[in-house]
Amino acid sequence: MDCIFCHKERLETDIVYEDDLVMAFMDMNPINEGHILLTTKKHYLDVDEIPNETLSHLMIISKKIVSEMKEKYKPDGYSIMQNGGKFNDVGHYHLHIFPRYNGDGFGWVCRK
Repeated sequence: MDCIFCHKERLETDIVYEDDLVMAFMDMNPINEGHILLTTKKHYLDVDEIPNETLSHLMIISKKIVSEMKEKYKPDGYSIMQNGGKFNDVGHYHLHIFPRYNGDGFGWVCRK
């Protein structure tokens, strides 16, 4: 498999957390400074493919990341998001976790 997230040695960014199930690293194209990607170490595309034990662990680690992010960056808030299926541009499950600030320009655009 040629998935970059399955080959951490190919990542050109800092890994900020790693254990047997997940790893977190700085996004190479951040929305705001402190933007982190949290991913499973085993290859999955979508959330419904991930075993419950791994998914629960992933959420516990996302909570820790948010706590540390709040302390370090002092944001007005934060966002956690994940794209699935063909909207996952990497092809490996990952969560975006990033600090948010009033007026940062990030937002959802809905087209009807």
